[in-house]
Amino acid sequence: MIVGVIREIKDDENRVGLLPAGVEALVTAGHTVLAETCCGSGINFEDEDYAAAGAQIISSAEEVFARSEMVIKVKEPLPNEWPLMRSGQILFTYFHFAASRELTDACLESGAICIAYETVETPDGLLPLLAPMSEVAGRMAVQEGAKYLERAMGGRGILLGGVPGVAPANVVIIGGGMVGTEAAKMAAGLGANVSLFDVSIPRLRYLDDVMPKNVSTLYSTLAAIREKALQADLLIGAVLLKGAKAPTLVPRSVVAQMKKGAVIVDVAVDQGGCIETTHPTTHQNPTYFVDGVLHYGVANMPGAVPHTSTAALTNATLPYVLALAKKGWKKALKDDAGLRKGLNIALGKLTYEPLSEEFKIPFVAPESLLG
Repeated sequence: MIVGVIREIKDDENRVGLLPAGVEALVTAGHTVLAETCCGSGINFEDEDYAAAGAQIISSAEEVFARSEMVIKVKEPLPNEWPLMRSGQILFTYFHFAASRELTDACLESGAICIAYETVETPDGLLPLLAPMSEVAGRMAVQEGAKYLERAMGGRGILLGGVPGVAPANVVIIGGGMVGTEAAKMAAGLGANVSLFDVSIPRLRYLDDVMPKNVSTLYSTLAAIREKALQADLLIGAVLLKGAKAPTLVPRSVVAQMKKGAVIVDVAVDQGGCIETTHPTTHQNPTYFVDGVLHYGVANMPGAVPHTSTAALTNATLPYVLALAKKGWKKALKDDAGLRKGLNIALGKLTYEPLSEEFKIPFVAPESLLG
């Protein structure tokens, strides 16, 4: 198979979908890899590194798209990439379709095979390609929150862990999945007073067992979240619904009552956000104020630490890339039910049921397209 990797063009996105080690693995397996020039320069992998691994260096994304049977990316295709997609071409990347009807429509119209990292599952229902970025984003949420709590950054002037004789900050985390768990570990490690919400009693039991004593686990209700949000110095949104838009759990009326200079980090912003007042921002302009509360809404947080996040991501994606390249998308999805759940759109059909419910577009079972 001819596999293409392109340079990401989203603002401040320095990750890349395939490292030279992945190129070597594909080439060794008999495949051809086309790498757009400078695709890895954001993490100091140059064209020479890709060429040494066996890739052909291509001068433009247009040519990579035109020649490739499968294109490997990190972020969703942006509008000027939509015309480059073509029917039957595999696109393997994060899509987060629920946050954009326009992207969904463009991919449907293209006829491309859109396999979304974020909805691929393991047999036990885990999300193996979302997990590494969730780990990064959860830890970064606390790192960024601590930074923006500094007065010079617009925050309340609070040290997350306090000092002897001075109380630590109150950190409230909504969601006890991978993002929330990593955020809670980081915040607790820095000495903050942490409240961690989830709707699953078994999950709360587990978290209560493994978390340190400065983490309180709480059942998630709107009333309980509202009470803790008003006490929060740092509020982290860490809610995930697989492939669907995040629910709004903190309305603007609650944000308006929060402490002035408190910080909100909504990690769910790329799925629409779970806090009503959040909207996507960039690493260049990451924050804004609503009702005196500082909001951080960067939708590609792991892009700020591209060395770490690219290595973590490609470690997880490469086995799937190799399977798709070896078998083709139909056989690979037939053989792997978890990978099949990553198929969101194919040949102009919507094949992921939560998206059908979100956008009221007819759903077609992926199995019906696999022959």
